Amino acid sequence: MSLTASTVKHQVQTPEIQLKDVEMRYPTDTGDVLALHQVSLDIGKGEFVSLLGPSGCGKTTLLRLMADLIQPTSGSIHVAGKTAKEARLAQKYGIVFQSPVLYDWRKVKQNVALPLELVGVSKIERERKAIELLELVGLEKFADQYPWQLSGGMQQRAAIARALAMEPEILLMDEPFSALDEFTRERLNEELLSVWNNIQNTIVFVTHSIPESIFLSDRVFVLSPHPGRLSAVVEIPLPRPRTQEMRNSPAFFELIARIRDSFEGV
Repeated sequence: MSLTASTVKHQVQTPEIQLKDVEMRYPTDTGDVLALHQVSLDIGKGEFVSLLGPSGCGKTTLLRLMADLIQPTSGSIHVAGKTAKEARLAQKYGIVFQSPVLYDWRKVKQNVALPLELVGVSKIERERKAIELLELVGLEKFADQYPWQLSGGMQQRAAIARALAMEPEILLMDEPFSALDEFTRERLNEELLSVWNNIQNTIVFVTHSIPESIFLSDRVFVLSPHPGRLSAVVEIPLPRPRTQEMRNSPAFFELIARIRDSFEGV
């Protein structure tokens, strides 16, 4: 049977993240600015989903709300059965930002081990864990290097390893590969899926790249231009493991067209 972009509606059996009627307003000198309007969604445990949309649509704001870095104006957010604040305090998630934010004066293994150091894990145990995580992202040979000695892609892999140090149930990723060239980005897409296949946690990935969202995700949440609304939820029925050959398949191009058509106001 040939693969097409259409599929049955996804049923979330075990919601890991739930947002209901989430709205976000920012006060300004000329009045409140509505950034997100009435966003409701469920993300299943162990799912890989992308938040996709044009610049300014509220993707990063939505991710920051899930992480309890900011609080919504209205609506509710539950993460791993807890409020977003409770989940943050329980260290239910790790975060990877656009920039790796590594400390240049610390070796790569020391950067990865930093979260463990902050909670009082012994030096021997945190070094063991750091090496294990660096092996997971293919950087074990660079454990004693400094961040400035690594390429941009390698630095971002080290940041991913650090985000996994506390064994989070959820990994929140804010356009982590956007500053990289296309060749490096596609390779890191594959490596991220390999990591995810090993740890089987829930990943929420912010991107403005339609092909990237399709290649990585089980589902893509499409946000409309400002103010951000949930414009569509697109199933990605491509089989796993994903391969680079899939990027040239008719099903892949059909999904690109379907997502483009789902944008409101573009």
